[in-house]
Amino acid sequence: MAWLQALNPPLRDWRGLSVWIVGASSGIGRATASALHAQGALVTVSARNAQALDSFVQTHPGSTAQVLDCSDAQAVTQLAQQCWPHSAPDMVLYCAGHYLPMRAQAMDLVEMRRHWEVNYQGALNVLQAVLPAMRARRSGHISLVASVAGFRGLPNSLAYGPTKAALINLAENLYLDLQTDGIAVSVVNPGFVQTPLTDKNSFSMPALITPAQAAAAMLRGWAQGRFEIHYPRRFTLWMKLLRLLPNRWYFFLVRKATA
Repeated sequence: MAWLQALNPPLRDWRGLSVWIVGASSGIGRATASALHAQGALVTVSARNAQALDSFVQTHPGSTAQVLDCSDAQAVTQLAQQCWPHSAPDMVLYCAGHYLPMRAQAMDLVEMRRHWEVNYQGALNVLQAVLPAMRARRSGHISLVASVAGFRGLPNSLAYGPTKAALINLAENLYLDLQTDGIAVSVVNPGFVQTPLTDKNSFSMPALITPAQAAAAMLRGWAQGRFEIHYPRRFTLWMKLLRLLPNRWYFFLVRKATA
């Protein structure tokens, strides 16, 4: 039946496909860039850390690096036009992220704006740069890395969680709008992955996985044509269940679990 079909065209053969990964200096972005390079993709990595990008290129022949501040809309557009002057990459993976644990008792407006600029506004800047060419070509895939932190409110997630919730909603809207234009859209909702961002957490992180495991889960999800890719499922399925609980039950369980 039609409703059982994959929501996106399955991506199994990456040979010769151009992939632009924004936020590839470390963690999930870098591991995914490495995995796609091993599959034969033509990988372009972007981030602010030039040294990390150079290191990636040296160990991944044929890849290219473009230093970029994703919060600079003009710079993002110029880079896209420079790298793909007459077209667009086959896939764009937006993996840039900023995270600082924060609660309302210590709200920092400057930090909250920084989260918004990197985690959400940067994604809009990339979309503005690549969507016109993708729509004209009637093909392409946009994948946004959000988080299970965007499902519902969580302790220490005052600045981070709302930006990830916005990305999830953005991906859903993009899918509805762009499917008829031939453009695939997916959203990635990781649980806890060992990265420089999660290293800031002072608590024990359940079901913690490596960036390489995260990358493998993403490639499986794209190969299956999924709209939402979430991992590790032994953790994210519980988060999805919590998402369905009435507010009174949800707040009680979260307070009890994090006390």
